[in-house]
Amino acid sequence: MSFEERAKELVAKMTFAEKISQMRYDAPAIERLGVPAYNWWNEALHGVARTGTATVFPQAIAMAASFNTELMQTVASAISDEVRAKYNAFKQTGHTEIYEGLTCWAPNINIFRDPRWGRGHETYGEDPYLTGVMGTAYIKGMQGEGKYRKTDATLKHYAVHSGPESRRHEFNARVSDKDLYETYLWAFKYCIDHADPSAVMGAYNAVDGEPCCASKKLLQDILYGEFGFRGYVVSDCGAICDINNHHKVTKNEAESAALAVNNGCDLNCGTAYQWLKTAAALGLVDEETVTKAVEKLFTARFRLGMFDDDCEYNHIPYDIIECDKHRALNRQMAQEGIVLLKNNGILPLDSSKRIAVIGPNADSVRALLANYKGIPSIYSTLLQGIRNQAKAHVDYAMGCDLMKRDEDKIREAIVAANNSDVVILCMGIDASLEGEEGAVSDVNIGDKPDLELPDIQKKLMEKIIALGKPVIFVNVSGSCMNLTYADTNCDAVIQCFYPGAEGGNALADILYGKVSPSGRLPVTFYKSADDLPPFEDYSMENRTYKFFQGEPLYPFGYGLTYTDIQENWVDENTVEISNNGSFDTNYSVLKYEYIPHKSLCGIKKVFVKCGETVRVHFDK
Repeated sequence: MSFEERAKELVAKMTFAEKISQMRYDAPAIERLGVPAYNWWNEALHGVARTGTATVFPQAIAMAASFNTELMQTVASAISDEVRAKYNAFKQTGHTEIYEGLTCWAPNINIFRDPRWGRGHETYGEDPYLTGVMGTAYIKGMQGEGKYRKTDATLKHYAVHSGPESRRHEFNARVSDKDLYETYLWAFKYCIDHADPSAVMGAYNAVDGEPCCASKKLLQDILYGEFGFRGYVVSDCGAICDINNHHKVTKNEAESAALAVNNGCDLNCGTAYQWLKTAAALGLVDEETVTKAVEKLFTARFRLGMFDDDCEYNHIPYDIIECDKHRALNRQMAQEGIVLLKNNGILPLDSSKRIAVIGPNADSVRALLANYKGIPSIYSTLLQGIRNQAKAHVDYAMGCDLMKRDEDKIREAIVAANNSDVVILCMGIDASLEGEEGAVSDVNIGDKPDLELPDIQKKLMEKIIALGKPVIFVNVSGSCMNLTYADTNCDAVIQCFYPGAEGGNALADILYGKVSPSGRLPVTFYKSADDLPPFEDYSMENRTYKFFQGEPLYPFGYGLTYTDIQENWVDENTVEISNNGSFDTNYSVLKYEYIPHKSLCGIKKVFVKCGETVRVHFDK
């Protein structure tokens, strides 16, 4: 029998109450039918999260900066191997719990439309095409290509979701149909068409008055209807209760649950679906609708091989977690996600130069790991990576805290800088200053108020630059920061995003010329938040590289290498890439169309040796 047939046969044996119980993310066991309990909630945004040791790859925005879809798929395959290895091990204890299952709530393919949004670093950036192809690569790597699915990937958050975090439970995004389809839904459709994702997660917010997890337009008409989605829909956590508590569309949880299920939300992260029996008694939902939802959920469980001993993924061993192969892959992805923004010739560094590494992110583990993360047992901070490769003395001074004022630390940094040949300033922010509501405890509840570095870091940078030493500025952040002062006053500028457990080693590989930088910006770097429309305005006018009317500091797709690369477009689909410099390098070729505005429509990453010319062809 097919997975669908097996699911129908099993669900037909369930009582109505048992069916409802299986629509909770923490589904209980049905012992009489041999159905074990299963918790659907697991996270794998850039590695297995929240269950101890794992390979922590660069954050999603950093992997997007690689512009390397093949590498993205390889990374995702490694992540899903680790998800399976943990599941296999936990299952042998007799049961699995939260964060131990096979249903992963990633990738986040929301469009990073405004750099103030705290969760933007979970995404693949501001461009729908880049988001679509990176998301597709991630899904293929996570789900595998065998008889069974290795894991389930979940597109989130559907849809029109990118802040503000402080109002996400009540926010009503208003968008034109042009922006809806061209920007906010484009990557969802692309991933559905090209990767057949198992699941979609509904967002907290409403769109044009309809809460996303119960929207007839978004779910019935577009997702299942126009896009032909064949998987299951899960709510974001607590989002069904938001329908009555915050959106005020319904009066109570029973009405909210019925509205969501009737419009196609099959699985509830939260407690609202415990009211489905009441909703049925009131005539708000019927058993047939519930049955169809549960059949989809059990089709997914059968397709994951949860009930079969012959699943090809059942024997992935636990020792694959954080293995040497995955650590090497992690380092490669970190290398390709680092973006060189300015270089006056100081890079690559002479390893015999005496270095002062200064800044609050220099020796910070948190700056490597971002959010939705596992725990690396082996890692390299930026300072450690530099020390591993430097031939001369490396001095270190924190210089300042991330935000807190401390003049004594600045004095220590000045002394270190004065006794060096070159200063490497490691500044920026981390996931304690940008992230999800509830995860960041400041007045903005996750979002950034502006694009500025904290004042104490600005003061430190000014003091160090005033010494007249050569300065390499390394910015660590998951989003655009105002780097105008660094661009004007420093000899080199590097954007590191959140580079994962191998971030320090990867940065040192770039600094010392072991690897030529090849990352490109997946977002526009603006000069100021004053250049942007109001944060809560969801119109795409004057946003992202497609529609921005000002002059950015660094445009989308920008990134330097250590060599002289020339592009010669033979025709609209064929380009010759010539390396006329002295470094072998990876290079991302970006193809744009201009109908009616500049839009990315093709990506190819190639390796070009010195003196070599490589021909790249794009399909029409």
